Amino acid sequence: MLRPDSPLSRRRPVDVKDGNGNLLAEGDSVILIKDLKVKGANTTLKRGTVIKNIHLTADEEEIEGRTDKVKGLVLKTCFVKKA
Repeated sequence: MLRPDSPLSRRRPVDVKDGNGNLLAEGDSVILIKDLKVKGANTTLKRGTVIKNIHLTADEEEIEGRTDKVKGLVLKTCFVKKA
């Protein structure tokens, strides 16, 4: 359990925004706004693909998600918009 005075408990939540400036939250769904080649998977995610149940990372410019084709996907927020 974290103590109230520990540095980890004082961290403020990161404001994560999509390509249009809308705030994203844990569990949101997003839509790709550009075709993206996936490194290491030899596949391309097409524009309009829905990524459901995203997870926020410590970096405000990245989110985690998965599709039917690719698991453990890390995306830049500039390539998505809130669904």
